[in-house]
Amino acid sequence: MRIGLLGTGNVARALAHGWSAAQHDVLLGSRRPQDRTDLGLPVAGLSETAAHAEVLVNATPGTVSVELLRSIGAPALAGTLLIDVGVGLSDDFTELSHPNSSLAEQIQEAFPLTPVVKTLCTMDSTVMTAPDGLDGPSTVFLSGDDAEAKRTTGRLLTDLGWPPSSQLDIGGIATARGQEHFALLFSGIAVGLGAHTFNIKVVTPPSA
Repeated sequence: MRIGLLGTGNVARALAHGWSAAQHDVLLGSRRPQDRTDLGLPVAGLSETAAHAEVLVNATPGTVSVELLRSIGAPALAGTLLIDVGVGLSDDFTELSHPNSSLAEQIQEAFPLTPVVKTLCTMDSTVMTAPDGLDGPSTVFLSGDDAEAKRTTGRLLTDLGWPPSSQLDIGGIATARGQEHFALLFSGIAVGLGAHTFNIKVVTPPSA
């Protein structure tokens, strides 16, 4: 697939490398592509990246994501699956910028013709693309209102190393706030462990 990743930070680059290794055609989108020619990955402007993509990934800071997407324009995004991995946090990582909602919900509201799926925001970039590097399987969540969009996202997660058994669909886009609000617990766990490379696993009772 042609995957456009909005952003050029650690998360965007990690995902681009992961999907490129799975033979997808990736393109990073930047407001200043001329300044990002040293990444070892193709980089273009935001609108060019959106036009290229069958699937768009929002890997920009959650505090600016909606504004950035509006600069591309709703017509350019209509009908294109948008996978949102962003979280809006204060500079000191102690407060959410969407305390009573979620970034994914706000994107979906602003772009009703663009199916939005929230995933991969409960872990760091290392785990996103190498879940088998942990000591056992863990869980990645999916939130979204469009069933086909979630199926496509699930296939792309599998290409990153997440088997279907590790993927948990938790419901509509409103459930994205649970994923994003986990960022505060993530920060606490990271302090307790002294590391950011970890994930959680949903454990259920044994089958009867």
